[in-house]
Amino acid sequence: MTTLKTTLRDKKGFRWAVLALVSVSMLCAYYLTDALAPLEQRLEISLNWNSTDYGFYTGAYGWFNVFLLMLIFGGMILDKMGVKFTGILAISIMLIGAGIKYWAISGHVGDHIISLGIGSWTFFSVPKSALIAGLGFAVFGVGAEMFGITANKAVVRWFKGKEFALAIGLNTSVGRIGTALAMFTPVPLVNLTKNLSAPVILSILLLLIGLVAFICFTFFDRKLDKEEAENQVAPEEEFKLSDIKEIAKIKAFWLITVLCVLFYSAVFPFIKFATQLIVQKFGISDDFAGFIPALLPLGALILTPVFGGLYDKKGKGATIMIIGSVILLCVHLLFSIPSLNSLYVAIGLVLVLGVGFSLVPSAMWPSVAKIIPEKRLGTAYSITFWVQNWGLMLVPMLIGYVLDKYCITGTAVQLIDGVEREVTLYNYTIPMLIFAGFGALAIFFAFWLKREDAQKGYGLEKPNIEKEN
Repeated sequence: MTTLKTTLRDKKGFRWAVLALVSVSMLCAYYLTDALAPLEQRLEISLNWNSTDYGFYTGAYGWFNVFLLMLIFGGMILDKMGVKFTGILAISIMLIGAGIKYWAISGHVGDHIISLGIGSWTFFSVPKSALIAGLGFAVFGVGAEMFGITANKAVVRWFKGKEFALAIGLNTSVGRIGTALAMFTPVPLVNLTKNLSAPVILSILLLLIGLVAFICFTFFDRKLDKEEAENQVAPEEEFKLSDIKEIAKIKAFWLITVLCVLFYSAVFPFIKFATQLIVQKFGISDDFAGFIPALLPLGALILTPVFGGLYDKKGKGATIMIIGSVILLCVHLLFSIPSLNSLYVAIGLVLVLGVGFSLVPSAMWPSVAKIIPEKRLGTAYSITFWVQNWGLMLVPMLIGYVLDKYCITGTAVQLIDGVEREVTLYNYTIPMLIFAGFGALAIFFAFWLKREDAQKGYGLEKPNIEKEN
């Protein structure tokens, strides 16, 4: 009988070192996703945008992923070529997108209006800078989402049967540091440099650091490949297009996917508009307002690994997703109340939303790996992210349109960068009710998923750890 040699993944120190490298790369990738969110008002003033233009630019993140199916192809590349090749490719694409975005934001593009339509139908009419920035964001989005599924599959490989949900939770949490930095740092950076594109420059530097970290990860992963070959571990079956058909047959997978798009559509677009909401509803400057939405990812940073560890040891994955969705609904309903305008209440609600933001992802991503075989996992994650990108693309555009169409309450003169400027005022009740509606639907699908798990026995309510090592 052949005795299997211990591999790097069996050594706790090595697998946690691998997680650290992948997570640092995630942090660097997450920064640019929200780096311009605290600057919404300044973008509108400096580049002659309105809320619709800002929503157009923000929604551009998912253009290529959705319409050109780039996420689906990314999942196929991941399952075919592996995490090492796909991760480096993804970060390289992000760098290209960041460069285009910098070119648009830094004033090298004119502000004349670009329109696209057929006959009397106009699909969009936006400043050229918003269109080019959107194209850069769309390219970046291809790389960012591709890297997200790559990081998830890497964690599955190194931690399956061990501290699985905890590892995914930690990876997600470190990535949220990038989101938090994107809330804290852009306004001070712009104030210091007097350059609206300074946060984009910082994001390019962070992406280069992330690329170096991921290249270091590939050395560990290549060593694991050799050890598994020596142990005669059978390689995964080659990916086939028919695997997509097999994934599509699984109802529980689609329930998680729909839950994912509903949940994230009520969180990430909210973050994009939250700074301006807080400026106008609570009457504070954008120098400080960005710090409040930053509490959301900071809360997730602490709590996501905690809930992931709970899932590893105690199970209850579907139940965790239900609780997180309920919190999402309650917070957005409270934000929608016009008379609820205490700054301390806003801080408390964001902190509570951070709990919900921790609960759902800590259970959702490990649950996908319980339902889908590992050889199809990259493609499964890519399909989930693809559907999610529909929400990330359309919801910001919807919110921007609703704000300009139904929520303008007047104008006011505010001091921005030491200059008095006229700004548009909005009532955010309708957008918050839209976010609350997504939360209500998420609760329904989370209960449906729990019922499906009880019938099919996927083990979503069972612990992840097979044995202590």
